[in-house]
Amino acid sequence: MLKELKYLLYLFVILLFFFLSLKYYFSDDNKKNSYRSYKQIDKKIVNYSQNMILLKSDTIDIVEYVEKTIDKNKKNYNFWNLIKNNE
Repeated sequence: MLKELKYLLYLFVILLFFFLSLKYYFSDDNKKNSYRSYKQIDKKIVNYSQNMILLKSDTIDIVEYVEKTIDKNKKNYNFWNLIKNNE
């Protein structure tokens, strides 16, 4: 008998937790607060983007392309040719 009451109490506490959580989640106060926070986040993003310091780009001509014909003694390998030679 005591064991069943203990399980019943556990079940009641779990259901009470879910009920109160859902009640708060769907309440009007929570919806108002969430909409207000969304508006504040948008205002903060606009404010930070206007006050942001932009740095000048220093990556112009940073990549140097090397021609393949510089080292003429190096043997050229192709993947497909290596497979064909093994057959």
